[in-house]
Amino acid sequence: MTFKVRLTKAAQADLDRLFDFLIERELSRDGGNLELAELAMAALRAGFSTLKSSPFTCRKAGSSPFLRELIVPFGRSGYVALFEIEDESTVSVIAVRHQLEDDYH
Repeated sequence: MTFKVRLTKAAQADLDRLFDFLIERELSRDGGNLELAELAMAALRAGFSTLKSSPFTCRKAGSSPFLRELIVPFGRSGYVALFEIEDESTVSVIAVRHQLEDDYH
């Protein structure tokens, strides 16, 4: 079974925020790596692609068996994507945060 993975507007806004954060941080560093933001987005896209075939392997987030979290390793920590398995063919990414953030935005 293959699922279609879609990003909500809020999840896309989270990706934009995380990308901007990395760009700004690296610009402020002497010798910062501006490619880091694109590498992080590539890691997230790779993580999202795993949801196409195996979303039920991710940890549950709450009482619903269809609300889950995907852990995406990157660097010393990584990212967490909150998603919902909507039906037999669709997974919706609801929010994305860095693992060191307190909660989803």
